[in-house]
Amino acid sequence: MRGLKDRIRQIAPYVPGEQPKERDIIKLNTNECPYPPSPMLLAALKEFPGEDLRRYSDTEAGDLVQALSDVYGVPADQIFVGVGSDEVLALAFQTFFTELSDGEHLLFPDVTYSFYPVWAELYHIPVRAVPTDDGFKIRREDYIGQQDAGGIIFPNPNAPTSICEPLAFVEEIVRSNPDKVVIVDEAYIDFGGESAVSLIERYENLLVVQTGSKSRAMAGLRVGWAFGSRMLIDALKAVKFSFNSYTMNSPAIALGAAAIRDVDYWKELCRRIISTRERLSSGLRELGFSFPESSANFLFAKHETISGEEVFQTLKARKIYVRHWNAPRIGDHLRITVGTEEETDALLAALQEIVG
Repeated sequence: MRGLKDRIRQIAPYVPGEQPKERDIIKLNTNECPYPPSPMLLAALKEFPGEDLRRYSDTEAGDLVQALSDVYGVPADQIFVGVGSDEVLALAFQTFFTELSDGEHLLFPDVTYSFYPVWAELYHIPVRAVPTDDGFKIRREDYIGQQDAGGIIFPNPNAPTSICEPLAFVEEIVRSNPDKVVIVDEAYIDFGGESAVSLIERYENLLVVQTGSKSRAMAGLRVGWAFGSRMLIDALKAVKFSFNSYTMNSPAIALGAAAIRDVDYWKELCRRIISTRERLSSGLRELGFSFPESSANFLFAKHETISGEEVFQTLKARKIYVRHWNAPRIGDHLRITVGTEEETDALLAALQEIVG
């Protein structure tokens, strides 16, 4: 048995936020949308033909790709879709960063989405985590003229910090690395900032990745996509079709397309969440919390006197879940998802008792 175990690869997996089974909780730890998905999606769910489930899904996810093309104005052959943006990103790591030259590294911020180092280890990609500044901001100069850079990825807005950089900042990094793939992970772009999708026609090395999990309330459906040059999209498809042509199931394609097309509902969800985010921000400041200005659907908050661990555990005992990491630099911070107005009231009332 010892010999067998030695032949099996050991890896530390990504640890997602808790997914409690109870229903009588306030769940503000995984940045899900607090509101139901589009009525057009729900109508499509009722009308979905069960007969289609016995057949393989469309390998090209044509309805979903066309919906994205119509809404974003990007040609269909410059769009790639997958099972959530996590699958899209994992395939991008495989496609663009597993053949780095000796001495090259994939660069990303030291405080960022914690799946990046997991994928890097999984695919044996050498990485260099680039320190953010004291305010957790990404420094543009750290990604320009770096001799060891074999590729670059960063979220904008960043997670878990919620900080968004302007489009000119993103463009300078892309423009300054013409022979390297630069991935901009825009999971939270709909809550603030300007998307880099407008840059893909000018820069062949840019891949912009987005998700339906946050602003379109489809976290349970698993729908993600990427926009990029035809060269990058064709390369992604070649890798995907090398191991599984049917990763997206038929209901996800049909329901995802319906949600994408409901532009008015999507914009209204974003408006409501942004409005609640501003009220939550004011309430937290009054209670002694500090945090960067958020351009996401969450806040990255630290209390001036009470540890993040203590606040996290005390809230959890009250069945209010937020996200906490025992990690360097951010151990006293909490990532708090913006919930409904009622959830926000309950959170602020609980915090008033804990820290007030």
